[in-house]
Amino acid sequence: MKETIKIEIIVDEGCEPERLDSYLASHPDLELTRSKIQNLIAAQAIIFNGIEANKKTKIKPHDTIVITIEPAEEIKLEAENIPLDIVYDDEYLAVVNKQPGLVTHPGTGNKSGTLVNALLYHFKHLSQVTDADRPGIVHRLDKDTSGLLLIAKNDKVHLKLQEAIQSREVKRTYLALICGHMKEDSGEINLPIGRSINDRKKMTVTNVGSREAITEYKLLLRYRTSSLLEVNLQTGRTHQIRVHFSHLAHPIFGDNEYGGRDKWNKGIFSPERPLAKRLLGIMKRQALHATRLAFTHPITGEKIELEAKLPDDYNRIINILNNEGA
Repeated sequence: MKETIKIEIIVDEGCEPERLDSYLASHPDLELTRSKIQNLIAAQAIIFNGIEANKKTKIKPHDTIVITIEPAEEIKLEAENIPLDIVYDDEYLAVVNKQPGLVTHPGTGNKSGTLVNALLYHFKHLSQVTDADRPGIVHRLDKDTSGLLLIAKNDKVHLKLQEAIQSREVKRTYLALICGHMKEDSGEINLPIGRSINDRKKMTVTNVGSREAITEYKLLLRYRTSSLLEVNLQTGRTHQIRVHFSHLAHPIFGDNEYGGRDKWNKGIFSPERPLAKRLLGIMKRQALHATRLAFTHPITGEKIELEAKLPDDYNRIINILNNEGA
């Protein structure tokens, strides 16, 4: 049976003041990601000079930090022969084009049938640096968002990829079909995102308990009542693209949670028209696809740029819009 681990650290003389989570994430004697450290802080498992640390805590020489790490819950993950579109693969990492409807990792109500179960079947080695139920997962996509995902095969590569994402060195480009038209054909949305106090499963634009969120967009095609955008993430908050465009009254087409279907049914997309009903019948999810991924290989230094083809449902509605308009 695994035991609780307690780690005590005394900040060295000469250390410059910096945020506690940054200091611990780069500490040579620890193998903890910044997100894991932030989770420990939230769980009151880090004591700083005798009191519970918070996310704004800053270290200075001679500070005492005590970290308590409880043993992870034993999770038995089964490898499952779920088809995967693997667009890149080497001994260090892989990139997959996730199909819509596939949950990224096990969680409440999803103990099997996830991308993780598929990864265990297709790859012999996966990183273990994050939670026990997320081997290999460097970042995630929502269940009904399709597209490119980075997969790490060892912990060193995993940490380097996460650092690259945090420092915005990984470029992630999406195709998003939104309701209506933005005022400008290109721009930046810089609005903080946090969890909704009305529905804890959803995110919202808020200044309370939020984090910086920056989304860049550019118009690709304008239809009568919708727009196809190229969207680039500068940050990676939960539901970021969906929340930002919904907040601006232009939700992602088909998005059940953030108004993409509701807006259509209320008249932005006329429900009386046969074409509108036809498109809703084809696209039963948000029209959001992680189409391109560009990064520097953390081991070889190679510049890698990948593109993922659109899934069938997305392809069909774009073809219809191009031919018939909407």
